[in-house]
Amino acid sequence: MSKSSSDTEKTSPADLYRDTVFLPRTSFPMRGSLPVREPEWLKKWEENGLDDQIKIQSEGRQPFTLHDGPPYANGHLHIGHALNKIGKDVINRARRMSGYAVRYIPGWDCHGLPIEWKVEEEYSKSKRNKESVPVLEFRAECRAYAAKWLNVQMEEFKRLGVQAEWTNRYATMDFSSEAAIVQEIGRFLLNGGLYRGLRPVMWSPVEKTALAEAEIEYRDHKSTTVLVAFPVVRDPTAAQALQDVSVVIWTTTPWTLPANRALAYGPEITYVVLRIDETAPDALLAPGSRVLVAESLIGAFCRDAHITAHHVVYTLPGSALEGVVCAHPLRGSGYEYDVPMLPGDFVTTDAGTGLVHMAPSHGEDDFRLCRSYGIEVPEIVQDDGLYAPWVPGFAGVHVFKAADVVCAALTDSMQQRIAQKQSPAGLVARGELVHSYPHSWRSRAPVIYRATPQWFIRMDGEGDLREKALNALDGVNFVPAQARNRLTSMVRNRPDWCISRQRAWGVPIAVFVEKRSGEVLRDPAVMQRIVEAFREEGADVWYSAPASRFLGADRNPDDYEQVFDIVDVWFESGSTHAFVLGQPGLTFPADVYLEGSDQHRGWFQSSLLESVGTRGVSPFRTLVTNGFVLDEQGRKMSKSLGNVIAPQEVNDSLGADILRLWVMNSDTHEDLRIGKEILKQQGELYRRLRNTLRWVLGALEGFEADEAVPYNELPELERWVLHRLTDLGGLVNSAVETHQWVGVYPALHGFCTTDLSAFYFDIRKDTLYCDAPDTLTRRATRTVLDILHRCLTTWLAPVLVFTAEEAWTARFGEGSSVHLQAFPELPAEWNNPELDERWVKLRGVRRIITTEIEDARRNGTIGSSLQAQVELTLSEEEAGLFAGVDWSELCIVSHVDIMIDPQSSSVYVEGSEGGLLHGAPVVRAAEGEKCVRCWKVLPETGSRPDYPGLCLRCVSVVGATLAPDMQEGA
Repeated sequence: MSKSSSDTEKTSPADLYRDTVFLPRTSFPMRGSLPVREPEWLKKWEENGLDDQIKIQSEGRQPFTLHDGPPYANGHLHIGHALNKIGKDVINRARRMSGYAVRYIPGWDCHGLPIEWKVEEEYSKSKRNKESVPVLEFRAECRAYAAKWLNVQMEEFKRLGVQAEWTNRYATMDFSSEAAIVQEIGRFLLNGGLYRGLRPVMWSPVEKTALAEAEIEYRDHKSTTVLVAFPVVRDPTAAQALQDVSVVIWTTTPWTLPANRALAYGPEITYVVLRIDETAPDALLAPGSRVLVAESLIGAFCRDAHITAHHVVYTLPGSALEGVVCAHPLRGSGYEYDVPMLPGDFVTTDAGTGLVHMAPSHGEDDFRLCRSYGIEVPEIVQDDGLYAPWVPGFAGVHVFKAADVVCAALTDSMQQRIAQKQSPAGLVARGELVHSYPHSWRSRAPVIYRATPQWFIRMDGEGDLREKALNALDGVNFVPAQARNRLTSMVRNRPDWCISRQRAWGVPIAVFVEKRSGEVLRDPAVMQRIVEAFREEGADVWYSAPASRFLGADRNPDDYEQVFDIVDVWFESGSTHAFVLGQPGLTFPADVYLEGSDQHRGWFQSSLLESVGTRGVSPFRTLVTNGFVLDEQGRKMSKSLGNVIAPQEVNDSLGADILRLWVMNSDTHEDLRIGKEILKQQGELYRRLRNTLRWVLGALEGFEADEAVPYNELPELERWVLHRLTDLGGLVNSAVETHQWVGVYPALHGFCTTDLSAFYFDIRKDTLYCDAPDTLTRRATRTVLDILHRCLTTWLAPVLVFTAEEAWTARFGEGSSVHLQAFPELPAEWNNPELDERWVKLRGVRRIITTEIEDARRNGTIGSSLQAQVELTLSEEEAGLFAGVDWSELCIVSHVDIMIDPQSSSVYVEGSEGGLLHGAPVVRAAEGEKCVRCWKVLPETGSRPDYPGLCLRCVSVVGATLAPDMQEGA
């Protein structure tokens, strides 16, 4: 219907042409509403069978295997879990989109002490005694507890957007897994690597079990320090220099003195015999006493022992102490044995006296040195930390409460010796020291070294596991590279691997020991029967079936001890390669293991040793290491500080995509920080990425393939954008191959905000909104936007898994999925460094112009940049360099006059991002009228009476697009 003349008179030109402007339109909303939309996407993917589609699509492709280190099935996920699983998910998704077949089998660690503790806590609440509960009943409750939390964690991982074969997950408590684990134990048994021996191990008196190094954390602890005198009873030195001399040691563990069996000296250290001339009133040594200490520590010793005057009687090298024998300071109270002095290369003069007491039951150096001289290893401490009943003077005392009792006995000894005018024996001085001390990371209680019969895998000797493991690491790629030093040094210096634990919930070390000889039974047939039974009935069969079932008819069960120690959980998780890798589509060795830096002494190391010990090769080709997560102030997270960030809370308040973006915007090789402010910043970064996608989608409305412009017909600006895409594509491709993702997504964000939103989009808005649909520049712009959309959504898909899917389906429909797409292969011809160099210079000049424009806006000369015209001075060389540039389009002004300065070789500093030498651009108000449609100020505006208020460009567009009734009204 035609408009009346009165209607036309009431319609302004701007209103008349509003519908002729091609403004962006898209169903992709500005607000993400991620906490609401993300669960909806998870439901859609499940309903559409996306995982099955991915599996079908992957058939026939080269496999890529990232083996999942199993988290512990004990409680809700923490932020470290989120960091770990998101990192793995990004690697897997990126590999899949690069053309690989990726099968990701998630797993769980289900055995061990923490679960036992939780079940025991429930017993305590109901006043049940664990000791009265049958072992199979207790194990069943542990299994149920682990199963509950496994399922809880699985759903929480899904909520994070992690794609995995959830229905095909593995767990160390599955019957098939337990059978594989015991089979791995059997491999070490049969190849001679497994043995039972008495040696010191980290022991928790609270948990009553041996601990692995990975179960230890170091915290400040206040220890009692003592100086103790051991009188010399045999002096083989030629000059009898040690006659009536006492050797003084210093220790931070006075509770180990009842286990003392030797003293250690440094052969290269110089020692002195010191005569005590005067003492302070509170000194325990008497004047006239003669003691042996290191020469360099005389001052510290005299201060601590309250000695006010002394002199050196003899000086002698450490090597002269060979063959010297002392008496225990408590001789006469049940400690009647000799204490030989032995050379120890570990003795230093960093602290103490330069002489060390050796308790072979309670220290690695002590054990090695004493055993090398055939000295006994006494067992004086029970599993609960109490001295055994046979320990003279200290039976029933807890080692952590023994300092006072031990010091009292040593003081009595010293006083008796002084009264009898004998050389000193006993306490010389007592003090306190706050130092870093090992604690159990579960109970947070201090641990001790305690010699007990345990099962070990030998590192040296037969099999030479240490050397083989170090050789295997030579072929492993480390990300970051410096992580290699950490793992290799740990393997090089670690003692034999103690794999036994004195608990109930786990895979038993299913072996037999012949009672008569004490030898472990190494029979492949017996081991095979054990493995088959475990596979059918699980590890519980070891407790429920008679020994004869495993030993067979030709052996008498009464002749054998059945071992019920359970295997270290680190051995279990280190064995997972044996029952996960090697399946169809899963390679062995795995391409990647990825965990936190603490796993160099945990899963990385146990997996390496287990695989090398049974197969001779590393189970991984590449090790990727992440740092720890700290709060915004760099502190460890703890409930007491109130600084814990739970992934579930982030999902519910901001969305999982924000958490995923935080991971990939961080330097994951270092310790990461997270908190409300950091997450708020990630939300801002996310909004910029989302707005970029929204603008691209809006500008692409109705785009069809036949609209595309060939590369060689594209304007230079569009070709520059495609060049920048090749830069980013190279970053992504490199990260896929090297697993070095640090910096990739910050670079992608920078491209979106700086190169696109603030530059390219800003320039091309006029073309997109106001040019005719069939113009080359508008079609070229939409051609590049089409490419941008495909690149950005696929590159973002491994990280922003929900947002990228939303951006893809907003254009291609919900029947499609970005997660079935491949990363675009960008043509080599797009890569044009010379073009990029030219545009670096152009953008440098543009920045100078826009700075002048902003000054003109601030002083009121113009309102917007389109109200400006610019006079731009260039040298002749620069005029040639910038030939063909539409400066008004580039600077978003209405007109630019180019002035050539023939006197200057360069107005702008070469290659300096536009550093100005002279001739600043002149900005003034543009001449002419403002076009009501495109807002450019041009002299030609309004020159067509039939199209009032329009410039000639807009006249041509409106003339072709204005509806007939509007033309009639006009």
